[in-house]
Amino acid sequence: MPDDLLDGEPRSGFQELLDYRLAEWSEDRAVLELTIGRKHCNRAGLVHGGVLATLIDTSCGFAATFCPFPGRVRRVVTLQLTTSFTGQARHGTLRAIARKKAGGSRIVFCCSEVLDANGKLIAMGEGTFHYRTGSDAPEGVPLQPIGIAQA
Repeated sequence: MPDDLLDGEPRSGFQELLDYRLAEWSEDRAVLELTIGRKHCNRAGLVHGGVLATLIDTSCGFAATFCPFPGRVRRVVTLQLTTSFTGQARHGTLRAIARKKAGGSRIVFCCSEVLDANGKLIAMGEGTFHYRTGSDAPEGVPLQPIGIAQA
């Protein structure tokens, strides 16, 4: 089922696997939400750090790639990602709030904070991202489904 904010772009396989959703998306800002389930937790019953790092990376990528033009998308690849874990979570809904902070026409810098269900900061990070060809322009590129065999 497509996420309404993605304007017809289907959810990625990884998004379906983790089951996060794009809750808010606008120029230079994105918010992801994830309801914690057993599949997100480590052996201690806490949300795995890899899940938190994924929320940071993905929310930053969305913050860098908002495209207001219907049927078009912008994409980035992660060049560098730092994460810091400041708390723990076992249940509830996590919110990753990301902002594009700076950058030029090809390289951008974003930051994200992950909050637990009570609004407590449990992780934060920063990333450096490179726009894919055509995505450096605000109008992006035409939406084309990405298949497993495509690069």
